Amino acid sequence: MKNVCVITGGGSGMGLAAAKNMPKEKIIVISGRTVAKLEKAVEELKALGYEAYAYACDTSSRESVKELAEYAASLGEIKNVINAAGISPAMGKAGDQEKILRINALGTVYVNQEFSKKMNAGSVICDISSNSAYSLPSFILPKKAYPLAETDETAFLAKLIKRSNMAKTDYQKNGFAYGLSKNFVCWYAAKSAFDLGPKGIRVVSLSPGLIATDMGKMEEENGGFLIGLSCEERMGKPEELGYAIATVADERNGYLAGVDVLCDGGSTRGQQEFKKNKK
Repeated sequence: MKNVCVITGGGSGMGLAAAKNMPKEKIIVISGRTVAKLEKAVEELKALGYEAYAYACDTSSRESVKELAEYAASLGEIKNVINAAGISPAMGKAGDQEKILRINALGTVYVNQEFSKKMNAGSVICDISSNSAYSLPSFILPKKAYPLAETDETAFLAKLIKRSNMAKTDYQKNGFAYGLSKNFVCWYAAKSAFDLGPKGIRVVSLSPGLIATDMGKMEEENGGFLIGLSCEERMGKPEELGYAIATVADERNGYLAGVDVLCDGGSTRGQQEFKKNKK
């Protein structure tokens, strides 16, 4: 039986770059919402020598995630899951806080829960967060509400949307929702690591900074100041993050669990300390 690597949000950007850094003996399943993009990505992977398949999935729907997990399991043993699906503030419209939270936050719950049912010891889940997880002050983060994501989704969303409404403009409200969703991803990946660790399933998160993908370029107008706060004062390259993600998600990296890997060129540390007066 072959090993399978599943990448949500794998049709482009960091997700596709991660696929290109996985061992070629693995079956690659990439998912997303745009079938044409997925099919193009599969063509690229096949040209590189991969056995690759596309499967449409909306991670904001548990049923859709469950169907993806069942499909992947039908191909072989699910060894790696990279949950890179997500939506940024600029990708949303005014009042899209709930949409952002459903895809980024609840989508992570669905992926971790549904895929872990199909995974065996020695497998790994890597949830992709963002350095925006570190951007909001601690008093805004409603961490006591985070466990509600597993027990009362309506209350979970209401509490996080209420916090996001503390912002002034529509973009800032989406930005707050995004930051909250990604802070939750880091928290939930760690929780999952402790929940699933006894079963031999390793869970870790990785937080990219501003990356030169289509999504990253959309956020450059409002988040471009982070470039000057990074060590090399540049955006990250998709292939750099793809390699980092593939390395973190590799089952051989077996003792990296329950933590977030901050891969943002140093911009978070620069903003907090070494370049905090440079904006």
